[in-house]
Amino acid sequence: MAEDERLLGWVEQVAMYLARDGVPPIAGRILGWLMVSDPPEQSAGQISAAIGASRASLTMNLRLLTSMGFLTWRTRPGDRTMYYRMADDAWQAVVRRQIAGIASFLDITRQGLDLLGPDDVKTARVRQAHTTFAWMAKVFDNAPPIETEDP
Repeated sequence: MAEDERLLGWVEQVAMYLARDGVPPIAGRILGWLMVSDPPEQSAGQISAAIGASRASLTMNLRLLTSMGFLTWRTRPGDRTMYYRMADDAWQAVVRRQIAGIASFLDITRQGLDLLGPDDVKTARVRQAHTTFAWMAKVFDNAPPIETEDP
């Protein structure tokens, strides 16, 4: 199997993994490709050619990934083309936002428990969510810092 085929197979694995969490497959392929592309900055045309996506779908997903904090873009002097790359610490930033979301949902479940009162029938599902999110918040609060590798 050629190197490009193996890389594209891996890119597809990234896309299918992220699709489990609702990330559109094209967005997952873009992320996978930009994780392994050389050079790391790629134009929409280069990305489209690599992953076989239409320009319209690619444009929409590039905007989505940029708004989510995964990608940055820039232009070059004398060139109107936008070049995309993975944002520095993209994965850490996204995970930090998810952790903040856990804390926000924990506040919402706490409000739901206060609103519904002690009625076990009505509150069981809210209590289960609250207990689970409280556990996740505690795990993240006690997690060691991420160790970065030297490039």
